[in-house]
Amino acid sequence: MSSTSPGQGQWSGTWYGLPGEIQLLILRALIHDGCPLSGFVTVCRQWQTVIERHIFSRIRLTPSRLANFDAMLQRNRVLVRYIWFCLELDEYDCATCAPTPETIPGEQEHQKAFEISGPDITMAFRDLFSSLSTWNQHGGLTLDISLYSPSDSEHWFKYLTFVPDIPSNLPIDCRAKQATSTRKYHDPEHGWVAGFRQSAPPMPAFDKIFHPVMKNGRPFDDTRSELQWWDQLPTVPVVTCLLLRQQNRRRWKWDSLAHMIARLPRLRELHYEPWREWDYWQFSTYTGYFFLLQSVWRSNKSLKRLVVFENFNQQYTCTMQRFQFEVGLAERDAIRKANSLVGKMLALMSLKLEHVAASFIADATDFFEIEPSWEWPSLKSLVLTSKLLTPNETSTDIEAMLQTAASAAMKMPQLETMEIWNGRKGLAALFRYQAPRKSQPAVILWRGTWHLAMEAPVVQAWKAVIHQHGGRGLDLVQEWLDKATIQSHGDALQQLMLSGQVIRPVSLQQIQMEQKALEGVETR
Repeated sequence: MSSTSPGQGQWSGTWYGLPGEIQLLILRALIHDGCPLSGFVTVCRQWQTVIERHIFSRIRLTPSRLANFDAMLQRNRVLVRYIWFCLELDEYDCATCAPTPETIPGEQEHQKAFEISGPDITMAFRDLFSSLSTWNQHGGLTLDISLYSPSDSEHWFKYLTFVPDIPSNLPIDCRAKQATSTRKYHDPEHGWVAGFRQSAPPMPAFDKIFHPVMKNGRPFDDTRSELQWWDQLPTVPVVTCLLLRQQNRRRWKWDSLAHMIARLPRLRELHYEPWREWDYWQFSTYTGYFFLLQSVWRSNKSLKRLVVFENFNQQYTCTMQRFQFEVGLAERDAIRKANSLVGKMLALMSLKLEHVAASFIADATDFFEIEPSWEWPSLKSLVLTSKLLTPNETSTDIEAMLQTAASAAMKMPQLETMEIWNGRKGLAALFRYQAPRKSQPAVILWRGTWHLAMEAPVVQAWKAVIHQHGGRGLDLVQEWLDKATIQSHGDALQQLMLSGQVIRPVSLQQIQMEQKALEGVETR
């Protein structure tokens, strides 16, 4: 019996006899199946082209492979769009997972137990930048830098995962699987019993995985020598997007980052997810963020998208401060206090950008304290956080901020969305302005764990923005969230459903997975 209907051509029974749409579906299914693909390259020229494009588009690169990096790519260099640069540190055992003077006698040896050991970081960056500096500038390249030890997830912090960034074309179920750890934790010596953490890590365990990179300039004599070393590296015009994700617990110094980023003259996107300090060093972050933003503003004229997310864990903060001060810590004292200079520097930097998302490094109230002459001719989306968005703050202060935000929006002719949010355990809040689209009216949305009435002065201020930009009509939307479902700022982010990207999707999944692993410990 013929497999075709009358009037249609007989299928030849070969690959080339299939319609192009069917061929494409088969190849896509094969690619997302998770099976090894290298063996399929020899099937035919078409398979080779499609599969090589997929294989070489995303590369995991380690320092040991840098010597043969160029030879390995050969003619496929043009296919590379993403490099996950993994600086894997040496593994360590229980004797050094939480070093104390008792377990590591001798002051020098004790301090050495905290230091980063493994591949020569300076040599790795020198070889990487030297190689990439010769690449053709056509198109663009995403550089994703990770620095970790495989042992980080074997002792006190069982829930840690170290994975590449998630490609946007990966199916949703595959994205979730990529960031999820399926291990059952049972290690009483490190505080884990039957899958739950029963006791907090000691302070040295935190210091181990959050240790600064190149502390005091090491391996250089001092910080000045280190920065001079960064400045002599070749520039890398091919890199257009840099990712420094929250799975990097070890802290890059701001001056090191500033000089590293300055070697990327065509950088268009910067995604930076640092961890919040929890001790007296938190005050130094004000100067650090200001310096870093100022440096990027001066050095990277091609930048169009800036996403900064200061990650935190409420349990970490309370635990560490309890160690240091030997007292419990009220929740309000664990909340980050923003610095006005950082907010103003962020606003100044954003004048030439198209997309800005800055979470927890600055407060929206400081961002909107702008100079009268400032304008944002290209800004399309803006996402900020504000500590005012809590039910404990007066509605008068919140309304004043939203009116100030509207005044700033008057100077953003291309603005499509502005979002101001806040989130932590038991709290989630979002104010969103969505500009009118074609025949659709503008929308002001309030979504949160408590009700906030949009009073007439706020509504009138935003109607003026709509009129200024040639739109008509305004819809007001109120949506309520159950605070019992908000166990962390990660849960808040997921339920608030921000339209602008404030964090890499895989990072959000890791935050939520971490919180689930820690639910056996009270957060306050």
